[in-house]
Amino acid sequence: MNKYELCVVVNAKLEDDGRAAVVDKCKALIERFGGTITNVDDWGKKKLAYEVQKMKEAYYYFIQFEAEATAPIEIENRVRIMDGVIRYLVVRQDEE
Repeated sequence: MNKYELCVVVNAKLEDDGRAAVVDKCKALIERFGGTITNVDDWGKKKLAYEVQKMKEAYYYFIQFEAEATAPIEIENRVRIMDGVIRYLVVRQDEE
């Protein structure tokens, strides 16, 4: 099992329950592909470095998880088409 981190940038125009639903869908995807969530970090509303889809602010969420090497590709393919997600990225964390 490898350690990964999923960064999800969520539309700031969504209500609280809408953002929670997006994060819950991401968590469900990780578990669906055999991952184990170790931590969810909510950074809150931040200013974007540049405008994305005419938005200047968005909510940032970082989800750390452990999974097999094939899981990140499947997770990214599903997160790519989710409503409310502006940007996403899965990175592998180095062993310490």
